[in-house]
Amino acid sequence: MTTYPPQPWHLVADAHLSIWRVPARDVHPGALSVAGYTTVFTAWIAYRAPGQLSYHELLAAVPVRGTPATRTTCTITQIWVDSEVSRQGGRELWAIPKDLAALQFTDRTHTAATDDDWIATAAFTPRPGSPLALPTRFDVLQDRDGVPVRTPVGAKIRPRLAAADWSVNARGPLGYLAGRRPFLSLALPGAELRFGA
Repeated sequence: MTTYPPQPWHLVADAHLSIWRVPARDVHPGALSVAGYTTVFTAWIAYRAPGQLSYHELLAAVPVRGTPATRTTCTITQIWVDSEVSRQGGRELWAIPKDLAALQFTDRTHTAATDDDWIATAAFTPRPGSPLALPTRFDVLQDRDGVPVRTPVGAKIRPRLAAADWSVNARGPLGYLAGRRPFLSLALPGAELRFGA
């Protein structure tokens, strides 16, 4: 039997984030859009000690309308982890549609694949950035059988600009990003997260 920590999860992570501009019709019907385009956030995340769990993750998320409207809210559209504990906890606690995948991380290069095919690879080169830790809060809004599940997330991040070189399988679940380039990428070393109520 798989057991996972009760919420909230207290996590520490080294992450790389890329931000894309994509036609909203290609991504998610509820995504906020301007002139037919929405923002897609992709993140490669290595969770590590001293956080509660250690595993790897690749996700894609889009902004959606929140309540109140001033609170930043996103929906996770795709997500893969290499931990059964994380997969089960994410699904049961917060209705996050985590699937299992093989995720390989080095200092700068990340790859993700399922048993069926590869998903994506990305290489990041950090640039000099701010040493400041910036607190931030947002909500993750998911759907469980027509019922919205809202999860608060608190984070302390130390963003640095990064260059990113992506390769995405056009036949895979992130195929809508194939042939595109993110307009901004960030390195987030030592991020601290409080995920859940």
